[in-house]
Amino acid sequence: MLTTAQLLSIGIVLACEGFPCTSVTASNDSPSTSLRLADLCGFDLVVAADASPAERFAAEELRDHFARASGTTLSIVTDVERKTEHIFVGSSSAFRSSDLAFPEDQFGPEDFRVLARDRNVAIVGGRPRGTLYGVYDFLEQCLGVRFLTSDHTHVPPLDRDRRVAVERTFHPAFRMRWSYYGEINRDPLFAARKRINTVPEEDRLGGRTGLQNVNHTLYAQIPSQVWGREHPEYFALVDGRRLAPCEDDVYQTQPCFSHPEVRRIVSDEVLKWIDSHPEAENVSVVQNDNVQYCRCEGCAAIDVREESHMGALLEFVNAIAEEVAKVHPRVKVGTLAYQFSRKPPKSLRPGPNVQVELCSIECCQLHSIDDPSCPLNVAFFDELRRWAALCPELLLWHYNTDFQAYLLPCPNLRAIPGSVRCFAQHRVQGLFMQAAGNAVGAELSELRNYLICGLLLDPAADGERLIDEFLVLHYGSAAPPLRRYVDWIHEQAAACGRHHGCFTLDPSDYGLSASRAAEAIFLFDEAMALAADAETLRRVELASIAAYRLAIVPVWEGKGAETRDAAQDLRLRAWTRRFLDLCSAHQVDRAQEWTPFEDDRARLEDWLGR
Repeated sequence: MLTTAQLLSIGIVLACEGFPCTSVTASNDSPSTSLRLADLCGFDLVVAADASPAERFAAEELRDHFARASGTTLSIVTDVERKTEHIFVGSSSAFRSSDLAFPEDQFGPEDFRVLARDRNVAIVGGRPRGTLYGVYDFLEQCLGVRFLTSDHTHVPPLDRDRRVAVERTFHPAFRMRWSYYGEINRDPLFAARKRINTVPEEDRLGGRTGLQNVNHTLYAQIPSQVWGREHPEYFALVDGRRLAPCEDDVYQTQPCFSHPEVRRIVSDEVLKWIDSHPEAENVSVVQNDNVQYCRCEGCAAIDVREESHMGALLEFVNAIAEEVAKVHPRVKVGTLAYQFSRKPPKSLRPGPNVQVELCSIECCQLHSIDDPSCPLNVAFFDELRRWAALCPELLLWHYNTDFQAYLLPCPNLRAIPGSVRCFAQHRVQGLFMQAAGNAVGAELSELRNYLICGLLLDPAADGERLIDEFLVLHYGSAAPPLRRYVDWIHEQAAACGRHHGCFTLDPSDYGLSASRAAEAIFLFDEAMALAADAETLRRVELASIAAYRLAIVPVWEGKGAETRDAAQDLRLRAWTRRFLDLCSAHQVDRAQEWTPFEDDRARLEDWLGR
């Protein structure tokens, strides 16, 4: 196991640079201004008698991880009898009476300060999550702990001779953060440790942020099956026909945004929802997931005036937000700038209590959002800048996977850091990084989640260093071939000169070819040979699924059988069996967004049986 000193020597421990926080300092300062890590073994953990569940759990997390690092279990106490050798976890009367005391009244719900001085440490933050996040930060920055995956936390042996001078404050760059992977969504504790504030609900984990991701709602707020039979005029007019009633409103119709009764009905539904969700900071009023916007005279006139189909929608949302403000002045009304509504309106502005969540679904996977050489991203970047100027509370929905092929290589790891940094620079307040959120075992999902979570906490973090850190700590001696694999897929993407979005079954859209998949399989074979133990071998095998999925593209697509010779067919059969075995061993449940993997498995097994 690598020690903290070794990690520092190879540049793996993260520097705390960037947007939201000051830095942790490691130094050899005098004893009065620094702390020798070995001395912590004699400290106790001080919590208030009335500590919140999250503050109490924060002390337990610090106790348990410190015990793993040092072999010493620190006591959790509420009363103190000496002046020094305390770690104050959360505010308490003992902390406020100490020489470390600092003001806490300005802390937001996730803000914290970590301070070490004169043989005391304070980790104090706002409620409900600040102190818990401060403990995780202390574990990472001072002890070298890394929360790599839901079942792998790297805890190096305590570097007892290391001295740290710590003074760190933190305010999140993004108020809402969601790395949307199944590995996060199915494990609230792991989500809390990665400081993803949209998943945990338990009080001990800090609960869920009240600022929720904005999503499609109008299909439920004014369903065509309820209203459309007697009032088809409440729904979209397209090609001279009202689209109501419909079997599936999500994909087949929109409301008529200019109709006053539609506004009344939706306003009533929104107010009912807020009454039943008093914890919510925002409520969604969002178009259905289709482009069947209303072309009636009223809606069209607004859209023409605003030179955008966002015109009628935003006027509709503003009207509902005015009704919300009368009763719930602190609740925001969120809507999506998505597909037909992505373009900012010419003169209309979001109301003071309106949020806009801009969606990048048409953008390129292979280049960062602000890359001026990418034609798919140039227009979006311009609209991002315009929305940032128009909207006092801008959120963003960004797409980070190939939704048609979760298991194929998707060479976008190098593009993600620049995009996240761009969003932070444009004052985006909430960032939903959509990926394989309804699956586990997607291509490099554990690495991708680690990268994205790190960037959501610090948008200025070095993406390549985050990738290296994960590979070294998760795969150990097997890491070098995996690093070459990551470089291999990205170098091919860079060389192809293509620009493509988040939907494809054809790896050539990303510059990759099934004919070269054997090169990737070779790298994974090398990594497996280097694996130091059975657990590392298991991790490498999981990552290798993408290489086999690339190799069997001809079988997946059912093409080329008439031109393959016997040797090629034999090799494809062997790779297909290996692919299916790996998917079973690692409980892969989806190969794409919409259907379970068993459907694909049956098709591949049918081919093998022929």
